[in-house]
Amino acid sequence: MAVVQNVLEPATVRAHFPALDQRVHGHPLIYLDSAATAQRPNAVLDAVRDFYERDNANVHRGLYELSRRATESFEAAREVVARFVGAAEPAELVWTRGTTEAINLVALTWGWANLREGDEIVVTMLEHHSNLVPWQLVAQRTGAKLRRVDIDDEGRLRLDQLDELLGERTRLVAVGHVSNALGTINPVREIVERAKAVGAKVLVDGAQGAPHHKVDVQALGCDFYALSGHKMGAPMGIGALWARRELLEEMPPWQGGGEMIETVELEHSTWAAVPHKFEAGTPNVAGAVGMAAAAEYIESLGYDAIAAHERALVRYGLERLSAVEGLRLFGPEDPEERTAVFSFALEGVHPHDVATILDAEGIAVRAGHHCTQPLMRRLGVPATTRASCWVYNTTDELDRLAEGLEAARRIFA
Repeated sequence: MAVVQNVLEPATVRAHFPALDQRVHGHPLIYLDSAATAQRPNAVLDAVRDFYERDNANVHRGLYELSRRATESFEAAREVVARFVGAAEPAELVWTRGTTEAINLVALTWGWANLREGDEIVVTMLEHHSNLVPWQLVAQRTGAKLRRVDIDDEGRLRLDQLDELLGERTRLVAVGHVSNALGTINPVREIVERAKAVGAKVLVDGAQGAPHHKVDVQALGCDFYALSGHKMGAPMGIGALWARRELLEEMPPWQGGGEMIETVELEHSTWAAVPHKFEAGTPNVAGAVGMAAAAEYIESLGYDAIAAHERALVRYGLERLSAVEGLRLFGPEDPEERTAVFSFALEGVHPHDVATILDAEGIAVRAGHHCTQPLMRRLGVPATTRASCWVYNTTDELDRLAEGLEAARRIFA
């Protein structure tokens, strides 16, 4: 486990991530795709391995020792992640496969139960498809309408337009905490206050927020907060939905099977208490244990240290990449308004070619529409190349990135 500190020491932090200690195509790996999935620290790898080596058993109802220990680990993990997001109680945290499933859970339970023809759902131009398509599906089935908040030329949400869209028909505002494509940090608390003024609920896609910021759902004032484990160093296939207890009590189940029932008759059933009402079937116990370990690892680094490290990366990256001839950076110019995500287009070079050339140098970036096709159209590009940093990245790696981009431009000159 890491030690709480005021400043992140790159060499110390990088030593926690064994996947970074390798060469790709003969070069030291430079991993700049953490917005897609983060690397795993030893604390997480050890926690998952320990579970499978010692406590592997199905949870709840088992009367033998391994099942008891597995259940304790599973519910202890819920307590850790509930605390990590600022939940009032562990029962407000529902395990899911990730942010996508968490948002779909809300759409298919709260959405179907509460939305009617003519109701309005407000989304934003920055949303990942996971926080757009589920609401499209619900709107098609209920007759509700989707309204969208645009961005300004720097990729910040137009709150003036939000005010124009909010009204008596608004039932839900769905907004990302941080843009996965641009790194824009959205003013969630302010958005929540405006939505609450018209009686709307607010769902926050926290996939990109939880790895970078201290999350406090009580302070944010939102009603739902979804997050993924693999974005914050936990295993893939695990995530969580936080929701207010009273909303979870009102929401119907969305999957049937074992674990989510209280009693079952031939023609009807009654449901288990929350959160188990939403957790049908055998859960990803090892994933939950790993997600708790990831949360504790992030807390051990210290939020102030993480924030200072990322601000330094943002400032350096904006300056260094802006010096690359023919490169167009997207997103806010103010380092305080973004995370260390650099989305760009290199004149005369397709984003896929950029990514391929960088990969030959051992530099891992992502190219494409980043599951934000409406945003790409708004920016006037088919795709971008994206370099995304986390706690283990350094300014030296950003130098290598810039040098690789300069080389790519020379190849296509």
